[in-house]
Amino acid sequence: MMRKLLFALTLGFSMSAMGQVLNVTSIDKVNLPDKASVAAISPQGDYLLLTNATNQGLTKYDLTSGQTQTLSTAPSAGHNVKISPDGQTVVYREGSFNKKHLRVSSLKSLNLATGVSQELVKPTRDLQGYAVDATTAVAVNKGKYSKKAIGTAKAQNLPVLSINKGQLMITMNGKTRQLSPRGTEYSYMWASLSPDGSKVLFYQAAHGTYVCNLDGSNVQKVGKMRAPVWYDDNTVVGMMDLDDGEFIYASTIVAANLDGTTQTLTDDTTVAMYPHAIAGKIVFSTPAGEAYIINVTK
Repeated sequence: MMRKLLFALTLGFSMSAMGQVLNVTSIDKVNLPDKASVAAISPQGDYLLLTNATNQGLTKYDLTSGQTQTLSTAPSAGHNVKISPDGQTVVYREGSFNKKHLRVSSLKSLNLATGVSQELVKPTRDLQGYAVDATTAVAVNKGKYSKKAIGTAKAQNLPVLSINKGQLMITMNGKTRQLSPRGTEYSYMWASLSPDGSKVLFYQAAHGTYVCNLDGSNVQKVGKMRAPVWYDDNTVVGMMDLDDGEFIYASTIVAANLDGTTQTLTDDTTVAMYPHAIAGKIVFSTPAGEAYIINVTK
């Protein structure tokens, strides 16, 4: 269901002169049925979750068959959606308005195999962050930690990163504290835990992307990339975008190792934005509603 855009790049070739991080083997355009933005790729790489430019709605797109399944039509459903490691459970927000006409968000889970849906957090004004693993979904709401089992096993405690009034928070063993490892003068965005759970990745507005330990120590700058995500425990992928104050007119996908080596993975023929990564694949969207998959090796 995908058309080859760039095939069989020479292994070891880098589009950036700065260093080699990943070997790009091909870049494939996904034949989406409609214009959409990619919200996530499953851990197994067999389906995408799609949303629109404003994160309204959530659709599962099977990469093999091209079949689609609507999971939600609600506002915010595509924002920071998470998939369990087995690919069977999707955890997502649903935006709505309360009786006072204020915007609120609930947190829901959906088992793709059974179709069973759960409301994990009731509509609230302060859903600050959440995480999911094979058995548990956890959330931080108004600074308070809650957990629910999403399978048959007992719910476990998971660390959660959240944003409160622009500041980076971390919840461990049910207790939330401020992390903000580079101070409180600037806002934090796009925070995530490394796959092994030992490091925190974050973007600090106007400064760039950094990693640190769970206690906020050993802060290292990864680069100026925005919308960073983990590829593996030592590799980060993000976008380098340029705008005129209103529109983004250029953007490339970049990869960086924690030692400072960086590599540009796409060229300037495509406005490549908001990557998502699993082992061997990096998927990105364009402002035109297209999606591409970069196939890579290490």
